[in-house]
Amino acid sequence: MITTENVAAAFDEVAPSYDLMVALNPSYHSHLRAAADALVERLPRSRLDGVPPPVRLVDLGCGSGASTRAVQQAAEAAGLDFGIVGVDASVGMLEQARAKRWPTSVRFEVGQAEEICWSRDLWGLGDGVHGAFAAYLFRNLADRDPVLAGLCDLLADDGVLVVQEYSVAGSRRAQLIWTAVCWLAIIPLGWLTSRRTRLYRYLWRSVRSFDSIQTFVDRLYRAGFTDVEVRTASGWQRGILHTFRMRKPSAVS
Repeated sequence: MITTENVAAAFDEVAPSYDLMVALNPSYHSHLRAAADALVERLPRSRLDGVPPPVRLVDLGCGSGASTRAVQQAAEAAGLDFGIVGVDASVGMLEQARAKRWPTSVRFEVGQAEEICWSRDLWGLGDGVHGAFAAYLFRNLADRDPVLAGLCDLLADDGVLVVQEYSVAGSRRAQLIWTAVCWLAIIPLGWLTSRRTRLYRYLWRSVRSFDSIQTFVDRLYRAGFTDVEVRTASGWQRGILHTFRMRKPSAVS
């Protein structure tokens, strides 16, 4: 049975077919891009000379690179000079990410989110970052508060964090829809694409047990973030998929 302690190994198992699997969800990439746009639009925009300053970004839990691509494309569309470090605990998923074509400003590191407080130098993030992105990560963490606190510490003053995650707690309608979609679509498609279903059954369980929106928002404020905003996706994922955006307050504010 998959738990938060061995979820990386489960991703290793399905890594070769994972991109095909998510491609079968027609809104997967568009939702990632919308969340990445929400991150980029709050980053530093211009200096006194009108030139956007260089920004350092981290994609925590980057998987096979789909979220990293969304952040890259959003930064390019905004005309930013950027560097992105993608971090993930699954070696198999990172192999898929590294096999894609990337600009020299994008690189990937193996690591667990829980290591953020002491591995930032190893990941090349010792100087901190201006923006952090975490898609579909936090429900896989047994202890979320230290990771959020570590991300807040990693961010520069006024830095931005965007989290995209499923949450159905407290909504009977959302729980029923999520269960139906998982057992009628996601789990069967997982079998067709990889001949494995345990990761996708874990997906069903982990979403059902994840924090309610308010519980997660409370965690964000306790970690030191401010100006927390939440929006939900459209379509069948309304009330199921949510984007959280927040900032680290300036030391002088």
